[in-house]
Amino acid sequence: MASEKTGPSFLDKFAEVSAKVGNQVHLRSLRDAFATVSPIYILAGVAVLINNVLFPWIFGGDAETLAKFQTWGASIAQGTLSFSAVILAGIIGYCLARNKRFDNAISCVVIGIASLIIMMPQTIVATAGAALHAASAVDKTAAPLTVPMKDLILNFPPNYEISGVDVTGVFSSSYTGTNGLFGAIIIGLLATTLFIKLSSIKRLKVNLGEGVPPAVADSFNTMIPMMLTLSVFALAAALLSVFFSTNLMALIATGISAPLKGLMNAGPFAVIIIYTFANLLFCLGIHQSTISGVLVEPILTMLIVDNMATFAAGQPIPQDHYMNMQIINTFALIGGSGCTLMLLFDTFLFSKNKASKDVAALSLLPGIFNINEPVIYGYPIVYNLPLIIPFVLVPDLFIGLTYLLTNLGLISPCVAMVPWTTPVFISGWLATAGDFRAVIWQVIEVVLAMAIYLPFMRISERVQAKQAEALKNTDSE
Repeated sequence: MASEKTGPSFLDKFAEVSAKVGNQVHLRSLRDAFATVSPIYILAGVAVLINNVLFPWIFGGDAETLAKFQTWGASIAQGTLSFSAVILAGIIGYCLARNKRFDNAISCVVIGIASLIIMMPQTIVATAGAALHAASAVDKTAAPLTVPMKDLILNFPPNYEISGVDVTGVFSSSYTGTNGLFGAIIIGLLATTLFIKLSSIKRLKVNLGEGVPPAVADSFNTMIPMMLTLSVFALAAALLSVFFSTNLMALIATGISAPLKGLMNAGPFAVIIIYTFANLLFCLGIHQSTISGVLVEPILTMLIVDNMATFAAGQPIPQDHYMNMQIINTFALIGGSGCTLMLLFDTFLFSKNKASKDVAALSLLPGIFNINEPVIYGYPIVYNLPLIIPFVLVPDLFIGLTYLLTNLGLISPCVAMVPWTTPVFISGWLATAGDFRAVIWQVIEVVLAMAIYLPFMRISERVQAKQAEALKNTDSE
């Protein structure tokens, strides 16, 4: 008698390792934080589309009226995109505290935001405008003077002009906004981790006794750990500024942010590899966001947020931002992970299996809005080898082809973050700011995915029929 093979299989080990990665507290907190702030990015995307597509179409002939209406979208961009790093730092602090089951999670919001601001440069170089505004240093009631910049530089040597001025008392939106997101992640996680660690030391707590309101008691319990945490970051900021004439935000932007973004855009291969494993994991019953949600989606989300800010400023989208989260949601997850909406279409048109048709009927409406758990667990796709192949293959194919078409200029880059539940065709039009070529590409994707799924669906139904027949024969014996 042959000995049975014992021990976990490769797939079991893969699922176990993936689950551990997805449950790592810092990565999970990062995923939760981006899920929490995603509504403001979606709102920013809607505002950018209205400001840069709808309003110019309505008021194209009246520049003055157009500028007045665009104040609405600019205000939303100011409070979302231009302040996104500050918001994210606070939310990361809260999510990490909650996942670590820290009692005073709200104090971690303060720690995250304050630490981020501390690490920002205290003096920035701003681009000089067209005029210099001056006020009397003695008479505060005197009318201010406005001097054109061209008059100010008359005494400069030939061929010189003012390129920038040192400004204090302000923050650059380069660090409070989209370019500061990586800094917000790192500082938010580090500051909150240090604060929670210090808060666990009983000697650092201030006990006011009983009868004190809980909010007051909590504030005193965390007062010394909070002061120590912020002092540590202030010391780091001072050392970087005094001895190296730099700041942590700049170091993160050049040493971490740029390389990671470059990795995501060095062709679509890194994204395809990760989504291959993520979708394979889904076929084993573990949600794909366990891998993709913690490894690539935060970076890809930053790239689409960058694109929104660039598009709002009227600038062209750089090629190194063509790969972003919206390409995944809009073109590679049609109907949800694995593009299973097209499997449902195949089932309605070509299937003779009543059980499959019943599942498809129940799954169609959620599938239109990119919710496909009923298909994955009900059809099923989980542990269904014939359907696992297209489930993993189709998204990879569409990631690569969409990236290629964008680079060739055949469809516009994604410039707006739209809700992931937006139905196909509408999503392509919105994400690319009204490019109908993107909609045509989605139509082609639907047809192509149906063609890929069809033979595997038929094989799956034959396997199910043989399994049912074998079970029937076993029961009759």
